[in-house]
Amino acid sequence: MSRKLNILLVEDDELDVINLRRAFRDAPGIESITVAPDGVEALSLLRSGQLALKRLLILLDLRMPRMSGLEFLHHLRQDQALHMLPVVVLTTSRDQRDLKEAYENHVAGYLLKPVSLVQFRDTMNHLLAYYSYVDFPWESNEP
Repeated sequence: MSRKLNILLVEDDELDVINLRRAFRDAPGIESITVAPDGVEALSLLRSGQLALKRLLILLDLRMPRMSGLEFLHHLRQDQALHMLPVVVLTTSRDQRDLKEAYENHVAGYLLKPVSLVQFRDTMNHLLAYYSYVDFPWESNEP
């Protein structure tokens, strides 16, 4: 069984997208990376069937146009087909209200975006290492 991850990065900052792609460039544990610039597009992708749910990990920014990360979480958790998908918040927000609300919506983790590329790569490598051992609720596109 493959332990590679499919990543859905919900992020509107192009520099953060570039940094994540660089951090994962040579990572053997990545099957695919899909980027959605906001929660609206992310939900559309997830509901369209265009995106494999198999071993899908959502990396979610909180501050985005159209639909924030927290709004996205509310919609995701209410969707019976998607509500169990693991979400890790990747944000600059140190606001305790954001942290609390994220965990109230059952995020798997809340990570502050590291400032340097070296720290960013290190954080992403640790995240990948952890998820290479995690069992997901389903191993196909069927929940």
